[in-house]
Amino acid sequence: MTEQSATLKIGDKSVDLAVKSGTIGPDVIDIGALYKNTASFTYDPGFTSTASCESKITYIDGDAGVLLHRGYPIEQLAEHGDFLEVCYLLLYGELPTAAQKKDFDYRVTHHTMVHEQMSRFFTGFRRDAHPMAVMCGCVGALSAFYHDSTDITDPHQRMVASLRMIAKMPTLAAMAYKYHVGQPFVYPKNDLDYSSNFLRMCFAVPCEEYVVNPVLSRAMDRIFILHADHEQNASTSTVRLAGSSGANPFACIAAGIACLWGPAHGGANEAALNMLTEIGTVDRIPEYIARAKDKNDPFRLMGFGHRVYKNYDPRAKIMQKTTHEVLGELGVKDDPLLEVAMELERIALTDEYFVEKKLYPNIDFYSGITLKALGFPTTMFTVLFALARTVGWIAQWNEMIEDPQQRIGRPRQLYIGEPQRDYLPVSKR
Repeated sequence: MTEQSATLKIGDKSVDLAVKSGTIGPDVIDIGALYKNTASFTYDPGFTSTASCESKITYIDGDAGVLLHRGYPIEQLAEHGDFLEVCYLLLYGELPTAAQKKDFDYRVTHHTMVHEQMSRFFTGFRRDAHPMAVMCGCVGALSAFYHDSTDITDPHQRMVASLRMIAKMPTLAAMAYKYHVGQPFVYPKNDLDYSSNFLRMCFAVPCEEYVVNPVLSRAMDRIFILHADHEQNASTSTVRLAGSSGANPFACIAAGIACLWGPAHGGANEAALNMLTEIGTVDRIPEYIARAKDKNDPFRLMGFGHRVYKNYDPRAKIMQKTTHEVLGELGVKDDPLLEVAMELERIALTDEYFVEKKLYPNIDFYSGITLKALGFPTTMFTVLFALARTVGWIAQWNEMIEDPQQRIGRPRQLYIGEPQRDYLPVSKR
């Protein structure tokens, strides 16, 4: 990492600030000592121009539409790898050898069962509870069941906790789904791969055999890969911030799930599907396009544009292909939602208004249609996002714990309230 310097002038005072360069991406100005040297803070709502940490895990170039995990393009990982291979890469920094992958797959697979008392934990929730509310509670409760992996100063315990989170999240997600629809829980099977196991736990019932469709399993696996990590987004930053206090990993992941639940973050694919349903048919698209362009109309096209990507989201291209594979396998030839989606995509890529504003289709645009075709209700969409993102959260949490520069997060503020004033007794107010 090379260092340059930048000069900041405040009044008649000049301060030299180090400029750091990463492997790729924009330079950053180190303002760590700014307050000490100038008695001033920076003001950056949403931290959109602030690098909160150094990281070797994920890189995004929003302008070019690039997403790399440990240097590998997401397109190559989704096309040639599987989810547990990507998990290994995110956790350990390199793709596994055949022996390493066999060992890692075995360790994850043999951690998929949850403590039997967890099943009774679910009965405390109302039957109509949102699955994300259930996930927040159950994941947070894991720290009450697995005391032997909460010491964050012990590398072995951190590793065990990491494997447990990756392994048990699909089991908990499937249990949340089964509880939501009123069906009995289905235990994991060690002879199935990660995604096939998850689909079976969700859709098998005790009264008949369930055979996993390999095309649907591969689609599920690809969805997991595409959502595995996405740099310092809101939920990942939440996990890091919670972890900076020394909180146990289960509590940190529960915090990430709570943040992900927000409709501006993990709930976007549900919102995109609801929008396509509202439009209904291709002939109604012009009406909604006109509304989207009208500044005085509150309607927004969901599934278009991205906080970071100012180009076509690379994950959206893979998701589009996956959507067609799933619908084709299920024999869905004339899906009105897909027809609306395809026409909206065509307009977004050619209409001057969308091109100028760089409102390209994002991953949420297609994933909602795919998850619906797989049989999941919209209330489960964000749960599946949380399941996939768990490995990213865990990798980022581990990196933060091992970072010698790590310190408890403490953003500052621009205070605009009342200045100091004296207390008055109630009789004089």
